Amino acid sequence: MLRSALLTAICALAAPVSAQPLGAGPEIIDVEVLPGWKEPGMEHIAALKFTLAPGWKTYWRAPGDAGIPPMFDWSGSDNVVTVQPHWPVPEIFNQNGMRSIGYEDEVVIPLHITRVRANAPIRLTAEVSIGVCEDICMPASVRIDAMLPAQGAADQDISDAMKDRPMTEAEAGVTDVVCSIEPISDGLALTVSVTMPALASGEEGAIETADPTVWVAEPAMARVGNVLTARTELVRYDSEPFALDRSGVRMTVFGGSQAVDIQGCRAG
Repeated sequence: MLRSALLTAICALAAPVSAQPLGAGPEIIDVEVLPGWKEPGMEHIAALKFTLAPGWKTYWRAPGDAGIPPMFDWSGSDNVVTVQPHWPVPEIFNQNGMRSIGYEDEVVIPLHITRVRANAPIRLTAEVSIGVCEDICMPASVRIDAMLPAQGAADQDISDAMKDRPMTEAEAGVTDVVCSIEPISDGLALTVSVTMPALASGEEGAIETADPTVWVAEPAMARVGNVLTARTELVRYDSEPFALDRSGVRMTVFGGSQAVDIQGCRAG
């Protein structure tokens, strides 16, 4: 394991991980790089492991109105084409009338890395910006600089995190996804109707679009039989008019300890 702590800079033998902090200190959050293993072809699986102090949490990729979205800049890496995080099923928190989505105590986020040279090590360099919250929220930033081995070895923490994923549409029995759009004074009202069996009572949802300049409100959820409906509002941050790409609409349905990842919808 390669280890870094916010507000510190640690060299771990031949594979250093350094940190340049902002906000939260090492008594609140600690970050490890799990080197992982080489997959067939040009792929490599690694992970970031976040460990939080008791009572603190950090956020999922779509954190909700009360959360701070995580951001990763991998541009300084070597032997890397792309890095794709895989997010385990998060928890939903309701505090002071606001909802956020994230993780308490600890989370391992697997990284699917595509490399340039198949049998060469990877230098993984990243600027990671996340939010952490207890009674108050604050930003935290860490700079990662780690050498990943050309081959590596299996890691149970990473394997467990990869299994703790939302179900696909096929696994959840989704048979239809319809998006209806109506104009509102400052944007669009979006209604997503999903035909699927219920996960649990009190299902909740999160909707994302492919356009990062669009703010998405927490959806209002309703179920009638086998159809789950989510209604939300979309507004560009600059308040300018925009068109919605239905293929880029992504909805996650949460129920109990399960989730379903639904990507794209047809016009309705």
